Amino acid sequence: MNFSHKKLIILDRDGVINHDSAYFIKSVAEFQPIKGSLTAIKKLNDAGKIVAVATNQSGIARGLFDESTLNEMHGYLQGLLAQQQAHLDALVYCPHGPDDTCDCRKPKAGMLQALLQQFEVQPEEAVLIGDAYRDLQAAHSIGIDAILVKTGKGKKTLAEQTITNPVYDNLLSATQAIING
Repeated sequence: MNFSHKKLIILDRDGVINHDSAYFIKSVAEFQPIKGSLTAIKKLNDAGKIVAVATNQSGIARGLFDESTLNEMHGYLQGLLAQQQAHLDALVYCPHGPDDTCDCRKPKAGMLQALLQQFEVQPEEAVLIGDAYRDLQAAHSIGIDAILVKTGKGKKTLAEQTITNPVYDNLLSATQAIING
């Protein structure tokens, strides 16, 4: 599958950009980038891609952290990227829990639709990179191609689901595939 024509690259956060935890990432101290992930975002920036994050953050609904703390984590991420002359063009999140009836929590596609509208991009001009089956489901539900990475929940996803999407070891290798076409 050729991804070189994609304009908008949508990334999941936990397990794709930073290490995930079964206990949630609740503070800046717990936010640890996966090796190569910041470099990958820089490469996407340099290739002229729009880079956005769409992340479920149910820790807010669960009372594990608040939106102020989430904003601190995202500010920290943007600061790390700035040190590499890289950036995110957008970062959207769903603060709801799994039992809430929202349209934004993946596998629903509300966050993805909002990003398509924000950047005036058609679904076929976007690709999502995620580590969980729900990421792929959200993308497919509105016609966005998706890539699975083996970091985070990726290996577990591969073991539990039949995946027909392209699969890469990590964000950096997925990025190389996008840039190289």
